Amino acid sequence: MNRNVESLLETIDVKTGERTVLASFDGVIEAPNWTRDDKLIYNSGGNLFSFDIAARTSVRIDTGFANACNNDHVLSPDHTRIAISHHSAEDGKSRIYIVPISGGEPRLVTPQGPSYLHGWSPDGKRLAYCAERGGQYDVYTISVDGGEEAQLTNLPGLDDGPEYAPDGRHIWFNSTRSGLMQIWRMNADGGEPTRMTFEESNDWFPHVSPDGRLVLYLAYRAGDVEPGDHPPNKEVELRVMPSSGGPSRTIAALFGGQGTINVNSWSPDSKKAAFVSYRPKR
Repeated sequence: MNRNVESLLETIDVKTGERTVLASFDGVIEAPNWTRDDKLIYNSGGNLFSFDIAARTSVRIDTGFANACNNDHVLSPDHTRIAISHHSAEDGKSRIYIVPISGGEPRLVTPQGPSYLHGWSPDGKRLAYCAERGGQYDVYTISVDGGEEAQLTNLPGLDDGPEYAPDGRHIWFNSTRSGLMQIWRMNADGGEPTRMTFEESNDWFPHVSPDGRLVLYLAYRAGDVEPGDHPPNKEVELRVMPSSGGPSRTIAALFGGQGTINVNSWSPDSKKAAFVSYRPKR
């Protein structure tokens, strides 16, 4: 763990922009999910932890041999399981597994790697992820039981961050196909890709609110990063836009990037979101 950084676990009221710091951590934590029982599941040092918002305490989630998880963990629609991306000790590649949310031994879903998880379909049947196959990173889906994966994108450039809309009709993702990294939406089968942001920034990780009305995403300044890169320790913004399309608005400016909102962190009532900001130690 990087001890040269302090992590702040925060929530924000999406309407008012009011921010609340829940806790600070010595080192890096990343990517909080918000559960129905008001807990935040985050990654730190390759492990997952559950943070109780009321008690302001964290406990480690047992993920068995999977102790090299990255920040691409996703809750099942019924919040009984969590899918994780774990780097294999054999070849270092990320693969997707599923464990009970209370902890347990991981079950492999994607034998091929690298595979980076991002979405779980509302009907609970499929996972959406970014994967490198033959030198190209594209969006794929696969049954939660494993089996044959379906490739949904195949254009030059990076397609990443796929996440299902709550009604299951669309998958949102970010892509460099237009130059800068921008937010896109396509049908759940990969059809009709539609560009949703037209901004002079690099936009990452679209997260649709549970009520389906808004999309939260992370924006880097165009000159600060390469379009296909999402590093930590940058001045970034959290923005929201209507899921039907239209202008976005900035709800927070912060020091962050990688780890801030890699996964969907909306509160169940769609009023708030959780995120991580960082402070370098001097």
